[in-house]
Amino acid sequence: MEKDKSFRNPWAFVPTQYFAEGLPFVLVNTLSVAMFKSLDESNIFISLTSFLYIPWSIKMFWGPFVDSYLTKRKWVIYMQLALAVCLGIISLTVNLPNSTILILSLFSTIAFLSATHDIATDGFYLHALEHKNQALFTGIRSTFYRFSMIFGSGILVAIAGWFGLRTGSVKAGWSLAFAISAGLFLLFFIYHKFVLPRPETDIAVRSENKSASASYKEVFREYFSQKKIGIILAYILLYRFGEGMLLKMAQPFFLDKPEAGGMGLKLTEVGIYYGTVGILALVVGGILGGWLVKKYGLKRLIWPMAFAIHLPNLLYIFLAWARHDIPVTFDLSGFISGFTLTFHPIIQTCIVVEQFGYGLGFTAFMVYLLYISKGKYKTSHYAISTGIMALGYMLPQFLSGFIQTYTGYFWLFVICSIVTVPGMLTIFFLPFDFGEEE
Repeated sequence: MEKDKSFRNPWAFVPTQYFAEGLPFVLVNTLSVAMFKSLDESNIFISLTSFLYIPWSIKMFWGPFVDSYLTKRKWVIYMQLALAVCLGIISLTVNLPNSTILILSLFSTIAFLSATHDIATDGFYLHALEHKNQALFTGIRSTFYRFSMIFGSGILVAIAGWFGLRTGSVKAGWSLAFAISAGLFLLFFIYHKFVLPRPETDIAVRSENKSASASYKEVFREYFSQKKIGIILAYILLYRFGEGMLLKMAQPFFLDKPEAGGMGLKLTEVGIYYGTVGILALVVGGILGGWLVKKYGLKRLIWPMAFAIHLPNLLYIFLAWARHDIPVTFDLSGFISGFTLTFHPIIQTCIVVEQFGYGLGFTAFMVYLLYISKGKYKTSHYAISTGIMALGYMLPQFLSGFIQTYTGYFWLFVICSIVTVPGMLTIFFLPFDFGEEE
């Protein structure tokens, strides 16, 4: 009996798809921060690299193009092959002298490919899963997206630090990290080519509407004619404003020397504390958030989850204020050749609490974006929402390096906490008439 190619158990592809969706984003926007900081670039330079976020901010404009040409399935596998090639190239160029501009150009290409891959992956998710499973697997997809963060901002950073110490060249460590990433994407391409189902609804919308310009107009008209669209846009734009400002400077804060206002951690320690243990806490929060939303409903939980994502930012104010008095419990150096690590329990606890709260609260935010994506253009509607979200995340990142340079880390984190308030206030006015009880 021939297998039904229009359906496969979501466990067979949702985890790997969302690991593949998250990894290039983490490489471009998180791992690159640690890399540039380890190469002695300034915080202002690092904040200016936020332009790499632009493709995720404007991907709404080519979402209808992805809808109109090819299936989402084909877009997914083609983008994964292209990403494998680009990551392989960057692993070779990072060792070249004066390669900063070339690396930024490659990151820009990867960002564009990754944003396109996001559109296709999220659209495929909406076609391949029934509506009743989408809320449940929101937690699962978020979990594996976070696993990619553990791998990209934790394991790869630790490997780069360790191999850099072993070879005496930090660039050699980063070259190895990108080579590993390229190999993974080649495996993703091969696996998904054979495993992804072929949903009957996954078709090019252009086949139903021959006018591409008409499709574009209809997509944006339907999206921006939603009830209370002004409040929805304010919520999407402002909700992550403080988070974007804080996260851009989090790794520089941990890596900077104490005399510069930082915590003075090593690259390997940041990879473990922030990129591994911290992201594991975020994963747990994401899973719990998805389960809670499915059990109790989004409307009932949106406020508690808003506090969960924003209040722990206050812990960074504490760390910046008390950094000279934070003790070291024990030294793990020497257990692995070339690997140095000291354990800071207070730092690790603060990171775990902040990341757990972020995982819990961010799930509610993403479920809301899914629920307002409706109709035959729901892929494009979701792309518009996440693009606007990315814009609200990118703009404060541009400012973060300048604010930190002129005020210091303590006042930067104070400002980050204050600017979370406007986004939370929009929740009072959000519409909740999407029928989630169904």
